Amino acid sequence: MKKASSILLKTSALAAIAVAVAPSAWAQDAVAKDQANDAPNEAKVEDIVVTAQFRRQNLQETPIAITAVSGAMMEARSQVTIADVAAQAPSVTLKPNSANHGSSLAANIRGVGQFDFHPALEPGVGVYVDDVYYSTLTGSILDLLDLDRVEILRGPQGTLAGKNSIGGAIKLYSKRPTGDNSGYGSITLGSRNRVDLRGAVDLGLAPDLSLRVTGVSRSQDGYISRLDYGCVHPGQGIPALRDAPDCLLSKQGEVGYWATRGNLRYVPSSNLEINIIGDYTHEKHEIAGGVLTYAKYTGAGDVNPFPTPIPYDSRFICGRYCNYSSYVSPADGALGESSIPGKLFYTGWGVSGQIEWKIADGLRLVGITAYRKYNETFSNEDDLSPMAVTLGGPNNVDFHAWSNELRLTGDAFGKLHYTIGGYMIDQRSFYVSRQDIRYANPALVFVSGDPVPAHSRAVFAHAAYDLTESLIVTGGIRYTKEDKNYTFRRRDRYGNLLGGQYTALDGKTGNYSGDNIDYRANIAYKITGNINAYAQYSTGFKGGGVNPRPYSASQVQSFNPEKLATWEIGLKSDLFDRRVRLNLAAYTSRYKDIQLTLNSCPQFNPVGVATFPCAMPANVGTARIRGFEAETSVRLVEGMMFDAALSHTDFRYTYIAPQAGGATNPNGVQYGMMPPYTPRWKWSAGLQYEISTGKIGSLTPRIDVAYQSTAWGAAVNSARTEIAGYTLANARLTWRNHRRDLEASFEVTNLFNKYYYLTTSEISVTTGVANAQPGRPREWGVTLKKNF
Repeated sequence: MKKASSILLKTSALAAIAVAVAPSAWAQDAVAKDQANDAPNEAKVEDIVVTAQFRRQNLQETPIAITAVSGAMMEARSQVTIADVAAQAPSVTLKPNSANHGSSLAANIRGVGQFDFHPALEPGVGVYVDDVYYSTLTGSILDLLDLDRVEILRGPQGTLAGKNSIGGAIKLYSKRPTGDNSGYGSITLGSRNRVDLRGAVDLGLAPDLSLRVTGVSRSQDGYISRLDYGCVHPGQGIPALRDAPDCLLSKQGEVGYWATRGNLRYVPSSNLEINIIGDYTHEKHEIAGGVLTYAKYTGAGDVNPFPTPIPYDSRFICGRYCNYSSYVSPADGALGESSIPGKLFYTGWGVSGQIEWKIADGLRLVGITAYRKYNETFSNEDDLSPMAVTLGGPNNVDFHAWSNELRLTGDAFGKLHYTIGGYMIDQRSFYVSRQDIRYANPALVFVSGDPVPAHSRAVFAHAAYDLTESLIVTGGIRYTKEDKNYTFRRRDRYGNLLGGQYTALDGKTGNYSGDNIDYRANIAYKITGNINAYAQYSTGFKGGGVNPRPYSASQVQSFNPEKLATWEIGLKSDLFDRRVRLNLAAYTSRYKDIQLTLNSCPQFNPVGVATFPCAMPANVGTARIRGFEAETSVRLVEGMMFDAALSHTDFRYTYIAPQAGGATNPNGVQYGMMPPYTPRWKWSAGLQYEISTGKIGSLTPRIDVAYQSTAWGAAVNSARTEIAGYTLANARLTWRNHRRDLEASFEVTNLFNKYYYLTTSEISVTTGVANAQPGRPREWGVTLKKNF
């Protein structure tokens, strides 16, 4: 509790900021606004405005498969990070990664995505915040801080969202300042010393100048017990680090971060708007929790540094929410002791300037310039034991990027709606890692330091033409050119050359460059005023690169982009006097040049070293993907909201190169396997009903249920990487006063205390090490929120 109290004291200003700055008149103005905007809605499905096609459009008239979620709905569902939103989005999987990938996101839409955090690799799902692209998976686990809405665009968005939106795009939009002198503050207390603080103020600095400042602080103790094996099992030859009965070393899976965002909005005239947005995030906590699921070492290296012979086997499988990780690989023969801190440190910030200029009626220019930077240090111990199998880290990633986008959007002849523009991003990552891989033969212990500068340029055009009032045709094209350079450093801890194959690898540079053209053709037909149908062909690509983890100079090999082309049909309808919304989509895709990581590459190994590790990405597969998606919202009576979603993804490899798998490579990817984090089935449903209690206010109970079928944490689907299907339920009860400026809620997540895995991994076939990251157990929380 001492830790939570410390964070509470340091960040209490975030919750108090609205009170400390706000004049008393705010409350009176805000009450009228809240009563108008937050009162129970008429029994009709609400209109949602999106900007997926570079202009403001009603969701139901936008011919793209989109899930749009308002900030209020995310709060009602007890969602706090972007990963939580995916539970209610069809065909979308977003998971916080395990400890060996740091603070990063495993993102997948319709069977296409990426989970490897390495900054030199490209994500398969584009993530945007206020139209600024986040180009790496690290730093993408975003808090849902003061958001207006989230738009999830499913399917390749190569022309609209650019490269790496091959699976789709996730766009977060924060609330813009209005200068209405409003604000809010909230505090949440809950399981395992949970303390969440949130606050925002919206200040009118001048008639044409406003400022919105938001902040969040979250802290919570971990839920995975890291136990001292020698303490729990005395007399087995492994020395104890602690004295019984207190065998707890630490708790993994903590929450500990704070973040703030500021938006300065200047509107000197109805034709010009300037927004300057800045954000800062600081994260510090124990690494993500893991459990050992398989332990049977069969490699040739020595992993038994203790005097008494102890095999690495199932004795180190601790249980459902515990492990025996020591954060140490003891000294073993010629190899010295290695240790890791077991902590994660992340600091990231960014600033963007956005200008919207209405040049003339029907002609608007948008310019976005942004700079983003982060630094992260993390570590991991994959064997989760006091044995000397594998230790990763400390790892340090330093990253920064400049990006610029210019868009000219116009309307002509009352029928043509067009956008032309250009985009550029220059980024550089520097990845430093200490690796202790003792299962290799010979064992590999080295320090890497790899700078990777990358550049991308694109030009694009998008146009929609109203053939009639009911029939609209849309086309788009984007050309992208990119390049990267990888320079590898392999030294010992003291900076000395390692010798052998590492002599040639140290200082070697790998180069990649490529370009691509993406297309989109769409035809939409308004069957009635509330029923719209569309058919579309669209493409997207994920950038190529150079093998970021070579173990010899010969493994410095480039790989090309992977590409996706999709045919899609959809129907969007508001039925029964807009009491029922039903949106449907079906698609078929051709996925080619799939980037798979080879588990062996003898043709690129040093001569005479058959067991040398290989983790080389290569374009070695093609696939056909088919699926369908359904979303519905129902408002039968005033105050009641029901929403549901269903999706099915049918992924089938049509070609697998022999070096990646198939019949001649039984340890590789096989026909019939699914890509990582792709369940075949997903469904979700949520129901809430606001009950008026007169002057006392209102009570709103809500329950959400979400299901996903079996998935796997790796391209090679094995029992050791399986994530069994599971169903999760969350419940929330909210009270609001009759003025609707004060509310209290009680929430329970994972209501039935389901034990399930978020991620799984198998270190390699020879190590006999597999682990998993369990999801959070049942948790409760109480929130008090005050609007001003």
